[in-house]
Amino acid sequence: MPKGKIVKALSGFYDVLIGQEVYRCKGRGVFRNQKITPLVGDEVEISVQENYTGTIQTVYERENELIRPPVSNVDQAIIVTSMIEPDFNPLLLDRFLVLVENKDLDALIVFSKEDLIDSKHEEEIDFFINYYQSIGYDVVKVSSEMDDLNNQLEPYLANKISVIAGQSGVGKSTILNQLDETLEIETGDISKSLGRGKHTTRHVELYPIANGYVADTPGFSALDFDELQLEDIRRSFREFLDYEDRCKFRGCYHMNEPKCAVKQAVDSEEIKLFRYEHYKQFYEEIKNRKPRY
Repeated sequence: MPKGKIVKALSGFYDVLIGQEVYRCKGRGVFRNQKITPLVGDEVEISVQENYTGTIQTVYERENELIRPPVSNVDQAIIVTSMIEPDFNPLLLDRFLVLVENKDLDALIVFSKEDLIDSKHEEEIDFFINYYQSIGYDVVKVSSEMDDLNNQLEPYLANKISVIAGQSGVGKSTILNQLDETLEIETGDISKSLGRGKHTTRHVELYPIANGYVADTPGFSALDFDELQLEDIRRSFREFLDYEDRCKFRGCYHMNEPKCAVKQAVDSEEIKLFRYEHYKQFYEEIKNRKPRY
């Protein structure tokens, strides 16, 4: 039986790419009893029927799995955050980064709409950009015109499955359309009353772009940490890891413990205060989370 990759999932049907051909497939009935749900990104084996249809017979073991968005075997996340319309939100960006770090994915941060912002606000945003770069994140700035977008992003996309994510209205679908003008993904205007974009993406789909695949994913306005524990948060701020061996207590959570090297680094501004404040907020959120039964 031929093997391929699921590139689209919608209403119980799965588009499986085998070579250059796409087969519209259903999953085996036994999958429901086995609690197997095929995901976009899965490597699968299918039995082929007529008119490019088929049945998924086997779902191979995954390298990783995201729940929101539901994608598997992902290599990196492209997190798009706008400088304006909607305004840059460092807390939301750090929520994305925490989830990306916990899935052991690479991250590329794309700041969009550079041409729409004045020099004063751009200087403020450059403060954040410089810091994220200093702790090891790749960062790219793009304009609404996106004239040079392909040259900027294509080196990051080759031979990888990437998820593109970010708050609604920041330009995710526009970026994909620019990378491949044949896609014609629907884009949404900014809601003036809410200050955020309208949701335009209704399903998860992998698009072949720049010798890799990119998943367009439904827009998010909030992200929860239901899967994460306190230990996960502690290891999600990558710059903290450079200091934790110098903390007095092994397994220090960098909150109220004495002689904490991370807090000392915050005091000396080696770690920026905004990152530590976000860490504390996420820590308290998980600590005070109501248990689920």
